[in-house]
Amino acid sequence: MFVLAFCVFHKRHYCEKVIPALQKFKFNHMGHDLIGLHELEIRKEKGAFSSLFTSRQHKHAFLDELTGIIEASNFVLISCVIDKAALREKQGPVHNPYHVALGFCLETLYEYLQEKNQQRVLTHVIVERRGKREDNELELEFRRMCDGANRLGIQLPFDIVFATKQVNSTGLQLADLVARPIGMSVLRSGQENRAFDVLKRKFYCSGGRRNVGEGFENWGLKIFPLSESEKPR
Repeated sequence: MFVLAFCVFHKRHYCEKVIPALQKFKFNHMGHDLIGLHELEIRKEKGAFSSLFTSRQHKHAFLDELTGIIEASNFVLISCVIDKAALREKQGPVHNPYHVALGFCLETLYEYLQEKNQQRVLTHVIVERRGKREDNELELEFRRMCDGANRLGIQLPFDIVFATKQVNSTGLQLADLVARPIGMSVLRSGQENRAFDVLKRKFYCSGGRRNVGEGFENWGLKIFPLSESEKPR
């Protein structure tokens, strides 16, 4: 599975509430704020997290508090989950899962900004660096889509900004933390997933925010490609 997640923040709330909450969390648990919160390292207890947890209970308390911060943070979630094997089978190896997911997320982001009457304002999309070749290919695809190669057939008012993990961006860390629960909700749809239950209320959804936690499939969350049984008739 490949999961791309956009966490869309109001800048004032991000600066005044989200960043301080995560920084305080880091100081309380690690003594400083230089450690990046990456889901894989926390879950596997690697790197800075190899000796942080004194017990299972300590780790669960850490994760519960972190989940609480995510729940209290106001952001809109836009995500795409790609079944990589199904994509190769149906469309061949030429299609890059990241690029496919990026197209959906950018189009949905524009529709969300249009709903807020912010579609004429330049919006920066921050992405994590992966490697020189991958970054160059992604930037080329990003700019191609913004120039009109998208489902809407219009120019999109976005600019891409690349950041390394060393930048320690709060927004990128939150995007990393939410990606696995989203992917697991698709891969193991019948399994209990408390983290995803929290995220359900953040997805961009049909009917505006009146239907919080409902109506986000094929709006804020797209699963691609759909199975034959899931396709609309």
